[in-house]
Amino acid sequence: METSFDAIVLGLGAMGSATLYQLARRGVRALGVDRFSPPHALGSSHGDTRITRLAIGEGEEYTPLALRSHEIWREIERETGRDLLTTTGGLVISSAGSRATCHVPGFFGNTLAAATRHGIRHDLLDARDIRRRFPQFAVSDDEVGYYEHEAGFLRPEACIAAQLALAERCGATVHRGETVLDFAEAGGGARVATDRGDYRAGRLVVTAGPWLPGLLGETWAGRFTVRRQVLFWFREKDGVEAFQAGKFPVFIWELSGHAQPSYGFPAVDGPGGGVKIATEQHEEATTPDTVRREVAPAEIRAMFEAKVAPSFPGLSGECVRAVTCLYTMTAGCRFVIEPHPRMPSAIVASPCSGHGFKHSAALGEALAQVVADGASRIDLAGFGWGATGGRAPS
Repeated sequence: METSFDAIVLGLGAMGSATLYQLARRGVRALGVDRFSPPHALGSSHGDTRITRLAIGEGEEYTPLALRSHEIWREIERETGRDLLTTTGGLVISSAGSRATCHVPGFFGNTLAAATRHGIRHDLLDARDIRRRFPQFAVSDDEVGYYEHEAGFLRPEACIAAQLALAERCGATVHRGETVLDFAEAGGGARVATDRGDYRAGRLVVTAGPWLPGLLGETWAGRFTVRRQVLFWFREKDGVEAFQAGKFPVFIWELSGHAQPSYGFPAVDGPGGGVKIATEQHEEATTPDTVRREVAPAEIRAMFEAKVAPSFPGLSGECVRAVTCLYTMTAGCRFVIEPHPRMPSAIVASPCSGHGFKHSAALGEALAQVVADGASRIDLAGFGWGATGGRAPS
């Protein structure tokens, strides 16, 4: 027997939970479906912390999303009493020579330009300034820093849980542990078939993260590539104090002589929790079903020797924890937010490529506005297929 809704959201991670919540608070009869029970550790929205920053080096058009997301996170905190957003300050380190690039060429300069244009409070630091304020970083003489005062980190699992709880409080239906088999245009709306039943809705929003390539089929092949990433927590040599929030910021480091940057967080879990530091890899493709989820000792040693030991003399080689997550990548690390070319009722949303979580609250609001009102208040035109260097699948 079919059940009807005004809107259906497929995938309830960062993007889907935000969209479902924003739809429900507008009075839209909405169904959210996820094959697991979010928040979970099988996709892209886990690992305890995600960096949030306001001046966005990937493109100035992202900054309004980050600014609005911060407002929404604070609103949700007031409604739920949960701690979602912690302000620690954020440090971006770069240099003029050959170095790692964070997502796009000119990331450091783009960040500074966005901060200047949007009035985001920041400081420019030379190497001597960095050593004085943050002696934990072993910077070279030619490196410079951008310090953003309102940057910090989000708790992704808590953000997702809070938005799903609010969505249900506002009347949304949430189906956990239910696998989508197919969806199609039907009678001026969308029909969704799962392993439990069939559903219809006037609008469909597909926010399935690394499961998107499998759901969307062969015509979309090559538009998304799923990459396995590893997160590491290394123990401090002389106690946690120097790496606690307030003394140690979130950071992105475009390392000299490396292909990919490193990034990390304060020691948010206290003594014994370690300092979370990670990098990115853009070479090894995978799928959610075939990904190697265990982290080998050789990977831990390689990370420590290449990116931790030379940069953070206060951290030891003891890795107290290591987990994997998945990036859903597009050309140029752009987001894709686009009507499905063969389904007028459907929107495909992949705010992805490793820098999406900080924007997810505002993007959920924007997608809900598109569904409920026909247009979003924040301009989403820059996130179509053309912006990724290709044209939409037909």
